[in-house]
Amino acid sequence: MRALVSGGSSGIGAATSLRVAEAALARGEQAMIAVCGNRSGAGQEEVVRSIQSIGGAAIALVGDLADPDVPAQLVADAVREFGGLDALVSNAGIAKPGALTDVSLEGWDHMFSVNVRGAWLLAKASHPHLRESRGSACFVSSMSGQLPHAGSGAYSPSKAALTLLAQTLALEWAPDGIRVNVVSPGMTRTGMTEQMYVDTQIKTAREAIIPLSRIGEPVDIANVIEFLVGPLSSYVTGQDVCVDGGFTKSILGHIPGRPSSKP
Repeated sequence: MRALVSGGSSGIGAATSLRVAEAALARGEQAMIAVCGNRSGAGQEEVVRSIQSIGGAAIALVGDLADPDVPAQLVADAVREFGGLDALVSNAGIAKPGALTDVSLEGWDHMFSVNVRGAWLLAKASHPHLRESRGSACFVSSMSGQLPHAGSGAYSPSKAALTLLAQTLALEWAPDGIRVNVVSPGMTRTGMTEQMYVDTQIKTAREAIIPLSRIGEPVDIANVIEFLVGPLSSYVTGQDVCVDGGFTKSILGHIPGRPSSKP
């Protein structure tokens, strides 16, 4: 399994990098993971070491996806090192809350340049290599891309666009034998959200409205991503899997009072 994981230095990306490597090794395959990050750091180095410690190969690649030249370079570096590519995990993303009327033009463009354009350019660069290997791609969106999320600024619109980008690619790439799917995390504890969950009241209140009664962990999302890029999902493409402990399907249950058949 030769995989490139963007946003692989921490959180969901770090957990995914390790989980994909573990699963490949368990199947008796080589595990070669390109752990991509916005900048070099201890987190990225730790992910690389963790993969190497279990018998896999890993390289650290660095680049800002807001730069349109970076995605193709990341793919080229990974392919040069591994000799090809079997899976793309487009996980890197940014968020900045706020009302849409307060979002600047520069802020809007930056959000879309990373969350959507960067993912699209990674996909374009990966396509010939995934076609050769009949590989797969998984894009990490958000439940905020499935439902409007007031106060999320350009984040919710960008994630909705990312989901449709991935599902369009699934249809266009199916004749090439490439599968493309989406994972939409719900409330998940990562470095990006940690500040929220150190507030015990907020954490408890959120857990109370999640049917499974807990906040997700990066490995919960990584397990689903690994399934979608691995061989057990060989007949799955174009899907958006919401990994949220049942939250988005519980919305109607928050309406006061019980449903009634009485007129």
